[in-house]
Amino acid sequence: MSTIKADIGVYGMGVMGKNLARNLARNGYKTAITNRTPSRTAKVMEEHSQEGTFIPSDSVKDFVESLESPRVAIIMVKAGPDTDAVIDQLSEYMAEGDIIVDCGNSLFSDTRRREATCRERGLHFVGCGVSGGEEGALWGPSIMPGGSKWSYDRLGPMFEKISAHVDGVPCCTHVGEDGAGHFVKMIHNGIEYADMQVIGEAYDLMRRAIGLTPLEISEIFAEWNKGDLNSYLIEVSSEVLKQVDAETGTPLVDLIVDAAGQKGTGSWTVQTALDLSVPVTGIGEATFARGLSSSPLQRAAAQGFEGKAAPWAIEDKDAFIEDIRQALFASKLVAYAQGFNEIQAGAAEYNWHINIGDMARIWRGGCIIRAGFLNDVTKAFEKDPELPLLLADDYFYAKIQDAIASWRRIVSLAALHGAPAPVFSSSLSYYDGVRSKRLPAALIQGQRDYFGAHTYKRIDKEGTFHTLWAVEGRPEEQWS
Repeated sequence: MSTIKADIGVYGMGVMGKNLARNLARNGYKTAITNRTPSRTAKVMEEHSQEGTFIPSDSVKDFVESLESPRVAIIMVKAGPDTDAVIDQLSEYMAEGDIIVDCGNSLFSDTRRREATCRERGLHFVGCGVSGGEEGALWGPSIMPGGSKWSYDRLGPMFEKISAHVDGVPCCTHVGEDGAGHFVKMIHNGIEYADMQVIGEAYDLMRRAIGLTPLEISEIFAEWNKGDLNSYLIEVSSEVLKQVDAETGTPLVDLIVDAAGQKGTGSWTVQTALDLSVPVTGIGEATFARGLSSSPLQRAAAQGFEGKAAPWAIEDKDAFIEDIRQALFASKLVAYAQGFNEIQAGAAEYNWHINIGDMARIWRGGCIIRAGFLNDVTKAFEKDPELPLLLADDYFYAKIQDAIASWRRIVSLAALHGAPAPVFSSSLSYYDGVRSKRLPAALIQGQRDYFGAHTYKRIDKEGTFHTLWAVEGRPEEQWS
């Protein structure tokens, strides 16, 4: 075993772990590496040893002993039992004050449990969100570490150096205590679901309504990427749509099975939002849309159903495309607004001190949902750290007002012509709901009190009330 001590170690030489280790080594950090299968570690050394100082090990014991104290060991393995197993293995050889960092996509509640267990052993545990995919891990991701402030003092300089940078500012910050890092990464992924779905809805409407080809839509997306919609996902969508299958000459998107996969973070976002009573309708509909796309039996059973839909007859194609652009931008803003509200609710529930403006700032580069307007989101929360609704910021309110007529036209046209647009539609409904002075929830509370004596509040007097509805609410004979 090498007598050189590593600054940091990475357990797990899959693509993400390997690339993160290469990023660390390339930035001047002596990096210990290991894997359950030693051949993977050997392959990294064979292919990338010239990129920096790597210290390979074939056992967990040697791996831990190769680390400079206080030791920092990153785990990059499959979330779930595999992560718990590696934590147990590392803990056997680590000493008090050492740090274990889980950079996988773990559920935040698992991270909270693991942090508590490691704390009992005298170890620090950091759940750390990493976004940017394979390329980001190698060249600069957005990094969202939770855990103790003491841990961040040790980790921060390294993570900030290897992260993406925007205007010279690292896309990394200490998010908050125990599971806060993985919680924020979960919300990031939920927003990603909504963002991808609403881009898909814009694409679908242009094909259905005005018969544009994938290449033509690719060019429109490329143009949109120069304005308010500037973002990594618009850029990616443009690239996907321009690809042509070499064998058939068919647009590749037309050969891909229309069943979207998911790894769970979108579902976790929605489930957690339900627990916190936070409406994340755009994220929810995007998650359900993936489920619908992957429901072959139900879709097969519905083929041939009559939609009674009006035929498309778009006279001004340019105006229609602009309406879609505006509706897309407004719906994206709703998804981000709802995601930030869920972060605020999670922070309140778990006593995390999360700076929402910092989250927007570290998402400006490296990550999958990076977008130009995140600069303006950062400014909005810098101006008002307690901003209850992103759409209430003057800048974003003006943007929504610019888009609202287009948004309504697109949602109406989609409904009249039988085109599914769940995120466009639900986002508009959310906007109309949140701006309404009175909602039908008053009737719902009355119903709940009627059948379950759940009580209600009144607008004209203090207190909690219950009505004997059969006596006071209507004549007795109506019961017969």
